[in-house]
Order: sequence, then structure tokens, then C-alpha cells
Amino acid sequence: MSIRIAHISKTFGHQVVLKDVSLSIHKGEVVGLLGPNGAGKSTLMKIILGLWKPDPCADMEISVPEYMGYLPEQNPLYPEMYVREYLLFIARIARVDNGEERVEDLIHRVGLASEANKRIGQLSKGYKQRVGLAQALMSDPDVLILDEPTTGFDPNQLEEIRPLIRELGRDRLVILSTHILQEVKQMCDRVVILDHGVIRADEPMAQIADLEQLFHQCTN
Repeated sequence: MSIRIAHISKTFGHQVVLKDVSLSIHKGEVVGLLGPNGAGKSTLMKIILGLWKPDPCADMEISVPEYMGYLPEQNPLYPEMYVREYLLFIARIARVDNGEERVEDLIHRVGLASEANKRIGQLSKGYKQRVGLAQALMSDPDVLILDEPTTGFDPNQLEEIRPLIRELGRDRLVILSTHILQEVKQMCDRVVILDHGVIRADEPMAQIADLEQLFHQCTN
């Protein structure tokens, strides 16, 4: 299982958002897309997901698995629904076998047991992100794409969610975007630094002596 994209670009009007981007990612990796706001991270994710089309290009190549889970930066939820009710609704839409069992498993796995009987609108931002993560995992996807997944988490919640994301990367392919260097250090096996739509670096974390210095070099 892998994702391969080659020579893709994306423009909006006269603005170049991605420029000749090539990337291969394989099962068992947690890959961090790191870059400042506006670097092209979300655009690249949406192209991988098939939500947006890249610009036409004769030698462009995109090869991605069929089953993907997605947690967008702006997490679309139904605030009037209860957490368990919402996840059961998602399970039905996704036609998940043993939906009730799957929902209960995810509620405990992402740390929602204390909030499961609350309305989503009553939850903190961090717990809303957990609900979004549970829905992204509902179909047990081969690929998990997370756009700024730790937004709104307090320090204690971060300590709980980081090991979960690393665990999820053991048997699937995980891509997460962030502009926070510490998140990449804590959760990722590999970092891809984007700046102005161009990949400036693509390195295993184990081979990076100083991520802050590398990031500064790539974005200045």
C-alpha cells in the first residue's frame, strides 16, 4: 500500500499553490507535512483525496489507495447531535459491519468515553477533534489524512493523542499537516517541508539533527 504523486501543480487564477510536486509514501509511515500557513499543505491533501483536481500536465501521475479517512482542519460536525448518536450515524452511512461495536471501540480508543452522552456542541475544541478522528477511522481506512489534527488540544490531551496517532501509523499510512515543529518531532517518522507550493525537504526524522534549523533554511 502506497501513495505516489509525480509532477503535480495547482494554480488558482494567477496564484501558484503547488509547483511540480512529487512524493511517495508507504504503509507504516507517519509523514508530517510541515510548512507555514499558505504553503500548500491542505491543497496537496485535497488532491490526494480526490477532492480537488491538479492542473492538467502531460507527465503528471497520481496513484492512491481507494480507502482513505480524512479529518479536515475545519471539522464539520452536527452540534445538535450527541457524540454516540453522531458516530452511529456515520457508521450507517459508511455501511460498517457491527456498527455499534465499532462505535464503542472508537469511543474508547480516541478517549471519548466521558463525553459520549453529550451533545457535540457542548464539547471543547479538543474533544470535537476527537469526534472527527473517530469518524475518519470508522471504515478502518488504509490511509488516514489529518489536517492540523491537534488544533485545540490542551497539553494533557496532546500527551494522550500523540501515541494514538503513532500507533495508527503502524499498520496504515498516515499523513498529517501542521505548522508546529514539536508535533512533527513527537508523532512523525518523516517530514516533508513545503514552502510556497514547493517541496524544500523530504527526510526521515531519524536523520535530521536540528529540525528548527532545517525548517528555517527551507522557509527563508
